Amino acid sequence: MTRTQSPDPDTPVDLLAAVQGEVSWFCCGTAWGPCSSTGKGACGTCNSGSLQHAWPNTSDACWSITRPDRCGVGLSRRTCGFRHRTTALCSGTSVVTSIADCGPQTDLFCGERSCCGSTCANNRLIDLTPAAFSRIASLSSGLRPCSIDVA
Repeated sequence: MTRTQSPDPDTPVDLLAAVQGEVSWFCCGTAWGPCSSTGKGACGTCNSGSLQHAWPNTSDACWSITRPDRCGVGLSRRTCGFRHRTTALCSGTSVVTSIADCGPQTDLFCGERSCCGSTCANNRLIDLTPAAFSRIASLSSGLRPCSIDVA
């Protein structure tokens, strides 16, 4: 499966259409499921039991850490509360979540690839809370290929 690429490197790919990449999960806020209590994330509202996610371009400070552009992926600036739909490419199930944190640090995983059968995607582009991830895949799978679009 090919990654959506912008014809102009300065145009974020997610403004053109849904972008494909990897989805992972992370813990934040109050204890829930496999997570103990931790910080509330960059937006101050993040909770593992809520339908929320981390996005790599919530601010200049966030972008300077996550740097998906180093993996060849430009993503638009979206701030706290913005809603995305993440669809698991393996099952077709989706979940709508709102931005509550900055992440994942995409540049640490450039070229990383997750697959289910012959369906694959590269680069960690979105982190879901466990409550959200468990709507589209088993937490034990850790990473899944996905499509990300505006809700």
